[in-house]
Amino acid sequence: MILTDIQGYLEKCGKISLAELALHFHMDSDAMRPLLKRLIHKGRIRLMEGEKCASCSHCSSEMIEFYEWVGLSQSQV
Repeated sequence: MILTDIQGYLEKCGKISLAELALHFHMDSDAMRPLLKRLIHKGRIRLMEGEKCASCSHCSSEMIEFYEWVGLSQSQV
C-alpha cells in the first residue's frame, strides 16, 4: 500500500526531494530509499541528485536528492 501511496504522491507532485517525501510520509529517509529504488526499477520515477554549492555546508543530502515522476499515470497501470 505504501508503494502505491508514494507513487501517487510523486505523480501528483512531479518532482520532490527525499526530505519532503520523508516528511510527508512520516518515514526516515533511509527507509524511503528502497521503496524509491523499486519505483526507479519499474521505470516510474528517476533520481535527480543535485550538487552542493562550493561554500554550502547547510544542505543535507536528503534536501538535494530529488525524485521525478516519469511513468504512466495510475489509471494507465
